[in-house]
Parts: sequence; structure tokens; C-alpha cells
Amino acid sequence: MDLKALQKLSYGMYVVSSKKGDKFNGQIATTVFQVAAEPPIVGISINKQNLTHEFISDSKLFSVSVLSKDVQMPYIGLFGFKSGKTNDKFKECKFKVGNNGVPIALEYAISYIECDVTGSYDAGTHTVFFGKVINSEVLNEKEPMTYEYYHNVKKGLSPKTAPTYIPKN
Repeated sequence: MDLKALQKLSYGMYVVSSKKGDKFNGQIATTVFQVAAEPPIVGISINKQNLTHEFISDSKLFSVSVLSKDVQMPYIGLFGFKSGKTNDKFKECKFKVGNNGVPIALEYAISYIECDVTGSYDAGTHTVFFGKVINSEVLNEKEPMTYEYYHNVKKGLSPKTAPTYIPKN
């Protein structure tokens, strides 16, 4: 089986954020998709080992910031390769608190979506959370980052907790 065939699926690059009490956390995610139009519902896939998973499970809230092609690799590293268990990621970036109290990453974002969790699905190593959109905004008209662009142009890697991770043989 050639798992690289899965990398041909279309993905974007997003910062998914949540809160637990007064603490904020966020992570890079590639699996964000619209599920329904009326009401608007999106789905996200989050690894159960990630702190963001714990925060979403606890608060039943999340935000999604859609990243642009011009996002810099240190920013992806901040949210994709550093743990919120030992780093306050939002101390190092521009953000605002959304209507649902969840942080919204603003640097390199072209839009954002705020959601209240309406359900979830256990997908083994990951949970797919479904969220009703309660607020959203387009911030600019820049081109969104795709996962293909991240790999082929920016030469980015996937952490082991990513749903798209493929072990090297």
C-alpha cells in the first residue's frame, strides 16, 4: 500500500485553538472541513495526545484560523512542533479572544471561524469534533496555504501526532 496516495488529498493549514478555564492553547491542523450549510457546521480532526484535544473536550469550544501561503516556518513550528504543556504559545503571537472566549490566532490568518462543539466521533488516535459556526470573518484576500505547498515548497514535515504522518521506512 502506498500511503503517499493519501497526501494527494487536498488539505489546508490551520491553527485550531481552544481554552480550558483561563488557559489557551492552539495547534496546527490540516483536517478542517465543512460538513453542513444550514446550520453551518465544520469538522476538525485532533490527536488525542495533544493538549488542544483536552481543551476542546473540556470547553466544547474551538476556533480555526485559516493560514495564508506567506506563513513563516517559525510560526508553523510554534503551533505545530511545540507543546502547550510547556509553552504558552499565545504569548508569542498576535491573537484576539473571540465571542466564545477562545483565542483566535491572527498572524498570517486570512479568515477565522468560531465554533461550539455539537458532537464528536472517536477515530482511533484522533477525535473528529463537529462544531456549529457561531462567528466567522474574512480578514484578507491572500491565498490559503495548502498542505501540498507546505511540503513541496516550504519543505515542511509532519509530526507523529498529525493524521497525515507517514513513518519513514
